[in-house]
Amino acid sequence: MEAKTKMYELLPFIMMVIMEGWTIGLTIFAKTAITNGMSPFVFIVYTNALATVILFPCSFLSHQEDRKERPTFTFSLFMRFLFLGFIGITMAQSFLFLGLSYSSPILVCAMGQLIPTFNFLLSLILRKTELNLRSTGIQVQVIGILVSIMGAVLAEFFKGPLIRPSSHHLKQTNQLLVFSSTPEFWLLGGALLATSFFSLSLSNFIQKETVQQYPEPMKVVSYCSLIGTILSAVVSCIVERDIIAWKIKRNKDLILILLSALVGGVIRPNLQVWLTRMKGPLYVSLFKPFGIAFATTFGLCFFSNSLHYGSVIGATLLGMGYYTVIYGQIKGNEEDTSCDDSSDSLDKKIPLLQEKMEV
Repeated sequence: MEAKTKMYELLPFIMMVIMEGWTIGLTIFAKTAITNGMSPFVFIVYTNALATVILFPCSFLSHQEDRKERPTFTFSLFMRFLFLGFIGITMAQSFLFLGLSYSSPILVCAMGQLIPTFNFLLSLILRKTELNLRSTGIQVQVIGILVSIMGAVLAEFFKGPLIRPSSHHLKQTNQLLVFSSTPEFWLLGGALLATSFFSLSLSNFIQKETVQQYPEPMKVVSYCSLIGTILSAVVSCIVERDIIAWKIKRNKDLILILLSALVGGVIRPNLQVWLTRMKGPLYVSLFKPFGIAFATTFGLCFFSNSLHYGSVIGATLLGMGYYTVIYGQIKGNEEDTSCDDSSDSLDKKIPLLQEKMEV
């Protein structure tokens, strides 16, 4: 019985670690496909279209029991879906894969650690959080943000020497898979990736409010995926006017599209929703820096002339800043909870005092 309980507790951890490894593997394959001539805009359209085809029937089947209490579909809700599809899918993914084409998977992981920083700054701008520097949670988050910015600057502007020299075995492997781009496009790639993750942070804020208004998360993801696919197709038709760009030339590209749609568009969002309900809102966020470890390991084991000290040190600093911001959020939540408890106890004491005064 105890063994089953321990396995049940370890299962979410194992699933998230595997998911991060899968994500990095697919990122490396996407980098290879884009470098070999596949359009990132076409890749986005095909991936999201396939994910939408799978998500829509699943979302309606999962919410069949809620038919009597189904929320109304209003015009303001449609505008939210439209904005989420444009910001969270079309913009975020376009900048992501363009940035990947100019950089490497480890820079993608590094810039992804800026999401808590962007979330904190957006919460201040949108007045969701008050900048109370006396609060321990806010102080810790500010320190984490400064560390994250230092790591981002280091990863962006200082590549440094190669960690591992070339070898004959690594050169043969590097012909099959591509990990890194030439250094002259590194700055552009980092800027595009930062823009992508800022768009993702902005869409996360809107998505939380949208789910509160329309409490069927799978349908929200499905509608946003559909709208994002349509908008991505429009952008791709404008950018890629050559019909040949829409042709899938290699079987590897088709397999990549299928896996990306299943893992990134269907399995990962639903797994995150399930684990968030089971373990709390911050549990999934704890595994984001695992991607840096996977990307570094793959880079050292299989690729030559791809991994530099600057990018690894910068990514490590970003991971430290990431966890610091998350810890600050936990401390802030504890402080809010203690304040609520103290205010409740005070409210309970005040009527007693009033009764004594009346007597």
